[in-house]
Amino acid sequence: MDFLNQIRDYIPLNEQEESDKNIILEYSYLCSDVLTRENKVAHITSSGFIVNSEIDKALLIHHNIRDVWAWTGGHADGDSDLLSVAVKEAREETGVGRIDVLSPEIASLDILTNEGHFKNGEYVSAHLHLSVAFILVCNENEKLVKKPDENSGVKWFGFDFFNSDNFSDGDCYLYNKLINKAVAFRDCGKY
Repeated sequence: MDFLNQIRDYIPLNEQEESDKNIILEYSYLCSDVLTRENKVAHITSSGFIVNSEIDKALLIHHNIRDVWAWTGGHADGDSDLLSVAVKEAREETGVGRIDVLSPEIASLDILTNEGHFKNGEYVSAHLHLSVAFILVCNENEKLVKKPDENSGVKWFGFDFFNSDNFSDGDCYLYNKLINKAVAFRDCGKY
């Protein structure tokens, strides 16, 4: 599916997502390079919030640059199949062989700030990630393997870990939005 149609069809959960959706669509129409990092101001990223089969834990990586526990994900790098990007990044960053999709529908739309940082010895200026997120599922017994060039750990956390003691307000809001969506999906008997 064309990524713009998928974003256009997404039904926002709240005012934040409605606003971010409109900006992401407008920016995408204005900038033909929005799927690539060639766009230095803002570009599409695709992330996977990975939950276990019981949907009561999430798999996180300890991000090298941000130095925090975080979801998996990455840049689209020209690929308009954003679900495929999320699954590929989840596999690469966790070492897990099998990743299932809770739903092929977008789970969250957000505009996230990315502070300036050094990567591979080069400075990357501050910019925006036009984040398209999906909820993925993985068996807790899968072998976990860190990816040293991107993370220093891979670990399961119970949903009670996602609070202001462990995350910034923005990350706490984002992760709990995804947790609530995954739990609602489970409670409806769809998984």
